[in-house]
Amino acid sequence: MARVLSSSVASWGWSWSWKPVRTEAWLCGGACSHEFNAHLHRVLTLGRSIPSIWRRKCFSSGNEPAESNHVTPMLRHLMYKIKSTGPITVAEYMKEVLTNPAKGYYVHHDMLGEKGDFITSPEISQIFGELLGVWFVSEWMASGKSTAFQLVELGPGRGTLTADILRVFSQLGSVLKTCDISIHLVEVSQKLSEIQALTLTEETVPLERDAESLVYMKGVTKSGIPISWYRDLKDVPTGYSFYLAHEFFDVLPVHKFQKTPHGWREVFVDIDPQSPDKLRFVLAPCATPAEAFIQRDERREHVEVCPDAGVVIQELSQRIASTGGAALIADYGHDGTKTDTLRGFYEHQLHDVLTAPGTADLTADVDFSYLRRMAQGRVASLGPVEQRTFLKNMGIDVRLKVLLDKAGDPSLQQQLLRGYDMLMNPQKMGERFHFFALLPHQRLHVGSQGGKACQSEAPSTSVPGFDELVWH
Repeated sequence: MARVLSSSVASWGWSWSWKPVRTEAWLCGGACSHEFNAHLHRVLTLGRSIPSIWRRKCFSSGNEPAESNHVTPMLRHLMYKIKSTGPITVAEYMKEVLTNPAKGYYVHHDMLGEKGDFITSPEISQIFGELLGVWFVSEWMASGKSTAFQLVELGPGRGTLTADILRVFSQLGSVLKTCDISIHLVEVSQKLSEIQALTLTEETVPLERDAESLVYMKGVTKSGIPISWYRDLKDVPTGYSFYLAHEFFDVLPVHKFQKTPHGWREVFVDIDPQSPDKLRFVLAPCATPAEAFIQRDERREHVEVCPDAGVVIQELSQRIASTGGAALIADYGHDGTKTDTLRGFYEHQLHDVLTAPGTADLTADVDFSYLRRMAQGRVASLGPVEQRTFLKNMGIDVRLKVLLDKAGDPSLQQQLLRGYDMLMNPQKMGERFHFFALLPHQRLHVGSQGGKACQSEAPSTSVPGFDELVWH
């Protein structure tokens, strides 16, 4: 959901205006054994706990942003910074607002859930995490059943998604019995890491804490699996790993650029001279170094680029190419087609990104074409595919039917149906969210072509979610 309000952008010494654009069966890809399919059948037919309440949807249906006129500590910090050094890039603005150690939104807020500012798919329906758990087990089997693997989640929220995946791992315990599994969470928020620990770990086993260590917290999950916390992906041990990034890339800082009669100009954030307590967008008077990230053949009038996302993708690609595994990325985004997507969310409603910084979430759609380029051919890429396509291929309809049959209470059945609708409806999450995967070239039996070729060439082995998961 892109911002639909016009924005006025003034440059340093001259003006320029721009306007944002509105933006059935279980399948095992032919690689799974009858043993796995039998266990899938058991997981499919087991009853599951149903979420106790239905939480409101994460997208606002209105166009009016939530307003807050008070001067926040973050706004004072930013104004002092701008007065000292001049206008700052949108990327620097996002980084300060979201992850500043003293005042950052993610560092000190529990922003998820009904009482927070937005809601995510794992909080809406348990089925989402269950199907992702099946995806990782399927990929583990398809790639040769390694004796050990790490499950690494980037930005794990409240830990709900990992908990649902671990439940599937437990149900498929006889399939995974010869495999040593460990959980590794990359989380910068101390507040959220504590919530994750409450969700995932056994209370009778004390957590080990060391704020100065790369592993700042470690413990044991309720199912007895080792779990560790890190602040950066580079701190996670290398080795055969499956990586999960659900709504992680959309909060990484973006640089914004506008095409002008004088060429590309980067958008900056400055103090509004007409209202000293407010911020405004301005255009740089000349080219800036970040302009190097723009494609030479770019045809859009306004673009957003995320160098931090490129760094993460290169790290993931290098690890997967060297030690195996796969990465599954789920986020809202586009394949190099959208323009202005930066927006804020406050209490589940759209919020002006420059108002009351530090009190609302900031997010921008992921450019999957950029992620594909940043893989630089080290690994194969699949997608993006719409969330409704991925989940249908993974068997969401079958799983929903089982849960509906198990739920005797009509109100619980309605909760399940509302959750399904939220995940699958094209007007809600069904088409807004996409899945994208990175895998070793040998997994698809294709050559070492890079970028788009890896996506367009038909693989000799299908991949669940991106193809239909067949169970016998």
